[in-house]
Amino acid sequence: MLPTPMGGMELLIILVIILLFFGAKRVPELGRSLGKGVRELRQGAAGEDDPRGERSRSKEVAGATPRSSGEQDL
Repeated sequence: MLPTPMGGMELLIILVIILLFFGAKRVPELGRSLGKGVRELRQGAAGEDDPRGERSRSKEVAGATPRSSGEQDL
């Protein structure tokens, strides 16, 4: 027999069990960790190596020339 899609009541029961098992203080931490993992998985699947884009920012900064305090815009 094929499983049926989960409804609202089933999800509520699962959430209550998770809350009882991990505790109220730990559930938000688990959610953040799960969200971060899903985000990194999506970025990895898309082919992006650096999840925060630090490499692209460092290239932009490296290409910029430093200005001394005596230089003015013309």
